[in-house]
Amino acid sequence: MNDQSRILTITERALARLEEIRRREPDADELGLLLEVVGVRGTDYAYEMHLVVLDLAPADAVVERHGDLHVVVPADSVEKLRGAVVDLSRDLLDPTLRIDNPNKPSPTILGEGPPPDPSSPVAEQVAHVIERQINPAIAAHGGSCELVAVEDQTAYVRLGGGCVGCGLASVTLSQGIEATIVALVPEISKVVDVTDHAAGTNPYYEPNQKK
Repeated sequence: MNDQSRILTITERALARLEEIRRREPDADELGLLLEVVGVRGTDYAYEMHLVVLDLAPADAVVERHGDLHVVVPADSVEKLRGAVVDLSRDLLDPTLRIDNPNKPSPTILGEGPPPDPSSPVAEQVAHVIERQINPAIAAHGGSCELVAVEDQTAYVRLGGGCVGCGLASVTLSQGIEATIVALVPEISKVVDVTDHAAGTNPYYEPNQKK
């Protein structure tokens, strides 16, 4: 398996630690490392990592070899882990295994309001979702969202309140607002934030002048 087709990258330091852990087991030659996404913790995935008997690995799992170590990734975790890097922390006294994953969970932000009327215009549906589902949820954190425009399959939104300039604004957008709008308004496939988060920039939406 070449590097381009690998799901994971394991650094030399982390691989040495993992191989050392496996060697301590009496049946080391029969064991591989299972790495699985088991849930969500905050804005990141939660993981399970342990040694398993390779012959008992799930039939649909992907098994890739790193050095002398076989890594087992269950089928439903493959895309969630693609591009992730397994490394050791920089703690010199007690370095621990860590996973740097470019993929993030995409939970929806579902308020208690009713869903939009699917027979209404798409822009009205998006505005309804923002007003009745999204804003009540993010208001608890001092944030707000407004619809700027809908063009083709893209909704352009502007964040307000505590979301402006927030370092987690992109997380709020991709993991909450976008996921919610796309889930409730099937005609929308993408949501773009046009908020001016940084002084001196002008990312605001202008019709037919998008980059």
